[in-house]
Amino acid sequence: MTRWDKSNLPSRHVSVGPTSAPHRAFYYAMGMTDEDVAQPFVGVATTWNEAAPCNITLMRQAQAAKKGVKSAGGTPREFTTITVTDGIAMGHAGMKASLVSREEIADSVELTVRGHCYDGLVGLAGCDKSLPGMMMAMVRLNVPSVFLYGGSIMPGRFKGKDVTIVDVFEGVGSHAAGGMSDDDLNELEHVACPSGGSCGGQFTANTMATVSEAIGLALPNSAMTPAPYESRDSYAEQSGEQVMKLIEMGLKPRDIVTRKSLENAAMVVAASGGSTNAGLHLPAIANEAGIDFSLDEVCDIFRKTPYIADMKPGGKYVAKDLYDVGGVPILIKALLDGGYLHGDCITVTGKTLEENHADVVVPDDQDVIYPTSNPLSETGGVVGLMGNLAPDGAIVKIAGMQRLQFTGPARCFDSEEECHQAVLDRNYKEGEVLVIRYEGPKGGPGMREMLATTGAIAGQGMGQKVALLTDGRFSGGTRGFSVGHIGPEAAVGGPIGLLKDGDMITIDAVKGTLDVDVSDAELADRRKAWTPRETDFNAGTIWKFAQTVGPARYGAVTHPGGKAESHVYSEI
Repeated sequence: MTRWDKSNLPSRHVSVGPTSAPHRAFYYAMGMTDEDVAQPFVGVATTWNEAAPCNITLMRQAQAAKKGVKSAGGTPREFTTITVTDGIAMGHAGMKASLVSREEIADSVELTVRGHCYDGLVGLAGCDKSLPGMMMAMVRLNVPSVFLYGGSIMPGRFKGKDVTIVDVFEGVGSHAAGGMSDDDLNELEHVACPSGGSCGGQFTANTMATVSEAIGLALPNSAMTPAPYESRDSYAEQSGEQVMKLIEMGLKPRDIVTRKSLENAAMVVAASGGSTNAGLHLPAIANEAGIDFSLDEVCDIFRKTPYIADMKPGGKYVAKDLYDVGGVPILIKALLDGGYLHGDCITVTGKTLEENHADVVVPDDQDVIYPTSNPLSETGGVVGLMGNLAPDGAIVKIAGMQRLQFTGPARCFDSEEECHQAVLDRNYKEGEVLVIRYEGPKGGPGMREMLATTGAIAGQGMGQKVALLTDGRFSGGTRGFSVGHIGPEAAVGGPIGLLKDGDMITIDAVKGTLDVDVSDAELADRRKAWTPRETDFNAGTIWKFAQTVGPARYGAVTHPGGKAESHVYSEI
């Protein structure tokens, strides 16, 4: 059998020498052989569950990844972790668990790998927060790792058009306004999600899947193959084989996730009109590596990157359409050809990003990806805002929007539920700026997404006629004038918590500003009269999250990250 030198591998603590006899006894109990025990141990972590279609195909793909590990001389050990699926958590108190789940995923993967001394990791993820959560764990542990997305859902068909889950959320608003019948809404909900896989547009899951290739943690072209396609299994098997090569090479996630690769990731988000949630997740991934990469820096890159992917929700295509023309490599190649991206960044292939895409040709006979010389817009599909209403910044998706400035009177709501009900009741007016506050990381707690509300507004045909501001988040599927991540949040006395109905607010996505027409002196007086609000989460996991979570500007993280480390797991 192949003899591995485990003297520098974590698994030596549970598999080598007389003191490991009790540990080996447990492995023999599971049918492992002496050869299995002598090989590197590779965790194969998935977020498989039966909560939603996003995760349902991951068990199958995990078996293929294990096959790849085993064929390359490793011993795979499969384990699962949680997910909270945003589409089902949306629009009610369950959404408070969503962002918290990102931390739970990263923490649970860390604990499993640490507790069992695994030498490498293949991480498979489906729904939104599971992708950054898994990547955060990889960077935190810094063992050789390969990330694999579970794949996108197939598009649904309704009245001759491709549809996604966002059409159903918007259908609720249309139905409430009398624009959709009971029968049509019923038909739409039955056809919108025809297969396993994550939501089909360039929403958060597909945005972060695109990031996984651009940042270098995933194999090229592994992201956009639809989840039901069994060809995904070959990428899973290759990922298992590749992690063994990385163990042999000693190439680790922090060799790959650098400031330059994070900048690459931000560029593909902007170019693809991706989710505003990337402005939260990229700083969080950077934190694990000890790199300062705040929302401000992410938004600076967004502003300088052209928007070239005509993807939903701002555009017309879904993930399968991008797959059909060549997948994420086409987007990366278009950016490389245009002089964007740092092509010299190393990736999990052991080659650079430029080397990986040297032979990729952007096809002429398609209009999913545009050349950077002829972009959909000169500025990325996501931009940052700052001003006296957002001293710590905010973020807005402008992909597909015609109106980039908005001024109107504030209409304040102290929870999403209040605003959502007002929208369903049509109890709001054209020209207003709807403000949802006390939904930030601490104030929510949990920084909820607002797709139920934005979807209802869009479904009522009001997406360009009102604006929506929040210290919470928006789904990657949100469209319309929706500004999120406003900081400081209301719960810590940020200006958004000092607003009154009728205050005139100006949003300018061209200049990148967000201001309220209230003097500094008046805001100071209001702050003196302001008192903190109590939440009704005073025990449990969400309470723990609220005690430790930092501001959205820095990724809403719950621990100091790589900068504070005195040891890294992979070096034990």
